[in-house]
Amino acid sequence: MTHPLTPTAAWKQMQDGNRRFVQDEPRHPNQDVARRKDLTAAQHPVATLFGCSDSRLAAEIIFDLGLGDLFVVRNAGQVIGESIVASLEYAVAVLEVPLIVVLAHDSCGAVRAAIDGTAIDAAPLPPHIWKLIAPIVPAARKVLAESGGTTVAEIDSELVGIEHLRNTVSDLLQSSEIISDAVSAGRLGIVGANYRLAEGTAVPVITVGIDADGVTTEGTDPATKEGSE
Repeated sequence: MTHPLTPTAAWKQMQDGNRRFVQDEPRHPNQDVARRKDLTAAQHPVATLFGCSDSRLAAEIIFDLGLGDLFVVRNAGQVIGESIVASLEYAVAVLEVPLIVVLAHDSCGAVRAAIDGTAIDAAPLPPHIWKLIAPIVPAARKVLAESGGTTVAEIDSELVGIEHLRNTVSDLLQSSEIISDAVSAGRLGIVGANYRLAEGTAVPVITVGIDADGVTTEGTDPATKEGSE
């Protein structure tokens, strides 16, 4: 089965839903009894969303979607790992989703912990937590170096979050032939977006395999100065 939506069309559907959410005009689609019963045999989600576990990012709500619409994978700081890649590959290879959205957000606790962890006198974190957030540290060090700063206090957490988002999309493509091949074949697009907590907007930062005409760049995150690549 080939998914009826192209990567660009799938992203447009998600953008439209996010716009309704921001404007306080949600439709709450696919959340009734009939939809629940229809999904008992199979699922055909519009997209896969890989995002942070933060409680303020309720994926179906902020994109005004419902049951069966999103295949959601989450962990603190949206950090790539084996189980994450395997889940995303399942969505691409088995469910044939046309789109992966990697969703970061401002005021991320995992990003903040990674920044604080770069300090020489940083208090040690529990090992499992440190192992999870360690991949964010290179983004923090890069932002610090580019800013010419010398202390943790001089690291801009918003810029670190954006840099980590870019690294996450790059790591995903490098980690999975299934995903990179699907992008090359035109069956899959990837959007790295940054969710603004106060405004409720999911702003595209980096896109792969998406028609530029299908990406809304108005309101591009100022930290990136661009909406697509």
